[in-house]
Amino acid sequence: MDKRVNTLAEAVAPIQDGASIMIGGFGSSGIPFGLIDALLEHGAGELTVISNNAGAGETGIAKLLKGGRVAKVICSYPRSPGSIWFEKRYEADEIELEVVPQGTLAERIRAAGAGIGGFLTPTGYGTLLAEGKETRVIDGRGYVMEAPLHADFALLRAERGDPWGNLSYHGTARNFNPVMATGARHSIAEVRHVSSDPLAPESVVTPGIFVQSVVEYGVRP
Repeated sequence: MDKRVNTLAEAVAPIQDGASIMIGGFGSSGIPFGLIDALLEHGAGELTVISNNAGAGETGIAKLLKGGRVAKVICSYPRSPGSIWFEKRYEADEIELEVVPQGTLAERIRAAGAGIGGFLTPTGYGTLLAEGKETRVIDGRGYVMEAPLHADFALLRAERGDPWGNLSYHGTARNFNPVMATGARHSIAEVRHVSSDPLAPESVVTPGIFVQSVVEYGVRP
């Protein structure tokens, strides 16, 4: 039941070439920078990265793109200030891109964690985002059928954790992290502080049943 691991390298060791990986965070908040750096050193490639954006500058997801480790990005905002490495890889036709509206992205991940086979949303109806997807008209309004979005792994950033994998988050760093923990088959959390005692039940946001390993990483950019 003790899900603590000693190092970031040990935490990402199960990730192999071709894996799909959800990476928590929104902007620069709640991004598991330590795990991303460890993954880069680990060497796995041909990855599918599922995240809110495609990184910026020279840190986080942008590092994976710069290192040529990413084959596909599934995100809402591929271009943002400083997203130079995504732009370079995409313009060179070195990565594939799937754009998903932000609310749809969150709900597709949630559906995966909840075991739901799909859902109808009006977002994207009548646009290129609906091409190839089932559509329906209900009470005069068009809807697009969206499928759940699973991943092999999720890399998460939490504020506090315990040996059983229970997690709590700091403010807006919560963002995509909890839902991604449920949508992945193997969730890895870097935590600012890991307690030897169980977290208070009322503070738990992500129950440990959704987390396979926890590693302490005190740095918080």
